[in-house]
Amino acid sequence: MAISEAVRDEMRQIVALYPQSRSALLPMLHLVQSVEGDVSVDGINACAEVLGITSAEVTAVSTFYTMYKRQKVGKHHIGVCINTLCGLLGGDAVYAALAERLGTTHDSPSADSQFWLERIECQAACTHAPVMTVDWEFMDDVTPASAVDVIDRLANGEVVQSTRGPVIRDFSATERTLAFPNDGLADEGVSVDDKMLAGLRIAKERGMTAPGIPAAQPSQTEA
Repeated sequence: MAISEAVRDEMRQIVALYPQSRSALLPMLHLVQSVEGDVSVDGINACAEVLGITSAEVTAVSTFYTMYKRQKVGKHHIGVCINTLCGLLGGDAVYAALAERLGTTHDSPSADSQFWLERIECQAACTHAPVMTVDWEFMDDVTPASAVDVIDRLANGEVVQSTRGPVIRDFSATERTLAFPNDGLADEGVSVDDKMLAGLRIAKERGMTAPGIPAAQPSQTEA
């Protein structure tokens, strides 16, 4: 559908945050997804018009980054990390269980178009592998059964709390946060737990420290 003038005004608000207007394109595309459910042709054209660049340039960016979709994502985006540690600890089994439950495959909508399933790379959460994300919020230490349970609860409209962050909202709300990060939710939930701090705790108990940085040696020209 056509991008409204109100959304275009929000695009201009994003542009005003950057010294180089083109730098605003990534959050602008997230704004488009929050409204359209994907990066639509109308959204691409609106970004191009606001930034004064070609639609081809916007399309090039939107097709380069995997977080931008050219099909409707639906109500929830489900990501399953299948990188090395998550994969070894069960990420592939989690993905297989979710693919069966949702009747879909990688980077595609579920049979009822309410969920989008994606095999994703490292989410920098190896301490809690295997990890899955729901609308980019962490669900840690998942199993095939617990992952499917999350889907069932979301499908039933139940409240689902992320492991480290706010209550799960939906894909549209998260995309808006990526466009306008100051949503007041930064302090929701627990961001760091004992498992994540175990290495630091052990290092302190054993008096371990990182090697010092060698002093810079003067170059021959300075000598």
